[in-house]
Amino acid sequence: MHIKAITPTYAVSEQITPSDFPAILEAGFSTVICNRPDEEVPPQLQAAAMAQAAELAGIDFKVFPLTHVTMTPENIAKQFAMVQAADGPVLAYCASGTRCSVVWALNQAGKQSADDILAQTAQAGYDLSGLRRALE
Repeated sequence: MHIKAITPTYAVSEQITPSDFPAILEAGFSTVICNRPDEEVPPQLQAAAMAQAAELAGIDFKVFPLTHVTMTPENIAKQFAMVQAADGPVLAYCASGTRCSVVWALNQAGKQSADDILAQTAQAGYDLSGLRRALE
């Protein structure tokens, strides 16, 4: 697991495992958002198994699978309503963390300059320069 902070309250990661939840809690996260559809992972990493592990660790777990098709403005707003409602920092995960970074970047469009958004995601290790037009 490689947690990469985008902001002080929103970080992303590649696929996590049930055994990662104690470390996630220790790192200070109160909520984990799964952006990965169950169809992409084996049963031991599907939402139900992950939710059970999160509950045992005392972490709020949200299931919000996103794909390129379902990454709509409405769904981006829904994810950030979850982030704003969280009791502390949020970790979102998907296959590589890129999808979760894209969701954050698109949520910031119109709130920050495209340069600032791209700099923040690049600092976390995600080159989203292909999104520049959408961010502007």
